Amino acid sequence: MLNEGEVRIPSGCAISGIIDRTGCRFNGNDIIKSITLMHERSNGLGGGFAAYGIYPEYKNFYALHIFYDDFNIKTETDKLLFQYFDIAKDEAIPTQRLSTITNQPIIWRYFVVPKTSQLQDKRISDNDFIFNCVMKINKDYNGAYVFSSGKNMGAFKGVGYPEDIGKFYMLETYEAYMWTAHGRFPTNTPGWWGGAHPFTLLDWSVVHNGEISSYDTNRRFVEMSGYICNLQTDTEVITYLFDLLIRKHKLPINKAIQILVAPFWSEIEKLGNTIKNDLKCLRSVYSSALINGPFSIIVGCNNGMIALNDRIKLRPLIAATKGSKVYVSSEESAIRIICNNPEKIWAPKGGEPVIVLLEKEQI
Repeated sequence: MLNEGEVRIPSGCAISGIIDRTGCRFNGNDIIKSITLMHERSNGLGGGFAAYGIYPEYKNFYALHIFYDDFNIKTETDKLLFQYFDIAKDEAIPTQRLSTITNQPIIWRYFVVPKTSQLQDKRISDNDFIFNCVMKINKDYNGAYVFSSGKNMGAFKGVGYPEDIGKFYMLETYEAYMWTAHGRFPTNTPGWWGGAHPFTLLDWSVVHNGEISSYDTNRRFVEMSGYICNLQTDTEVITYLFDLLIRKHKLPINKAIQILVAPFWSEIEKLGNTIKNDLKCLRSVYSSALINGPFSIIVGCNNGMIALNDRIKLRPLIAATKGSKVYVSSEESAIRIICNNPEKIWAPKGGEPVIVLLEKEQI
C-alpha cells in the first residue's frame, strides 16, 4: 500500500462555487456540502472559502484578514496598520475548536480605510494604497500574512479538509450572495496556512485546480508592475494577473480572458480580419500573461464570478443554473447534491468562460 507522499496525483484538488445573480444572500451550508462531496480530491493539507456580501455593516471598509505566527509580529504589524489606517474595528476571527484542525496561527481581522492624509501625501487611490500595504506586510513582516483584503468579502482558509475548515470558521453563521470553495491536494508546493486557497487581493479571489507551467513567465510579468509573488504557490500569480489586467489596465473581462487563455494561433488565423487583428494585438502585447498548463479556476469579485478552463480542458469543470443561482464545480455530483433538477447543466469547452454578473452589472 502506498503512503501519502509516495505517489503524485496530478488531477487532485476540488473547486466549487455558487452565486445568486440577484444579490440575495444565503449561508455557507450549501457550499460546505458541495465541497465535502469531493473529499477524495483533497488530502487534508488545505481547504478554504471566499464569501461576498458578508460584512454589510462594514461594506465601505476594507476587511483585512491576517494570519500571525505570534503576538510579537502582530504587535509590530498593528503599529503599521494604526499609522496608516482609520480602523473601525479589529478582532479575532471567530473559530471553534476541532480535533482535526491543529497548529493554527493567530487569525485576526480589521475593518479599515486609509487615512486621508496618507492618500493626499502619496497621491494614490484607496485600492492602490491597500495594494501597497498588502505587498509590504507579506514581504517584509515575517510571520504576518494578509490573506484577504477586499470590501464586504472575506477569505477563510487553513490546513485541513475543506469541510473541517468550514466548521472551524463556523461559516453557517455568515450570509453571502456568492461562495467559492477549494479542497487542496498539493503537488508541487507545501501545505501551509497561507498556501491554502483561495488566494485574494482586494476584491479578487481565486480557487484553482491544476498547475501553471507558465508560472515563471507570468510572475516576471506581474512583478514588473509591483506585484510580489512570495507565497510558495503558482495560484497566487493568477490572482495578480486578473487584478493587473482588469483593475490597473482597465480591460473588460472578456478581453482579459482572451489574453489569459488566448486562442491558438491556428484558430486566430481562421477568424475574420477585425477580430483576428484584435486577438493578434492582444497576444503580442500581453504574451507573458498567457496562462499555460492544466487548470480550472473560479474567480470571484464583488460584481460576479468567472469560471474558466485551460484551452484544451485538462481539468474538469461543470456548470449549472436554476432560478437566479449559477453553480460551478469540478464534479456534476457536487452540484446536484445542493441543486435538485437544475434547469441547465453543461461542461464548458476548453477556454470557454462562464461569466456570471450580478443583475445590476454589465461586462
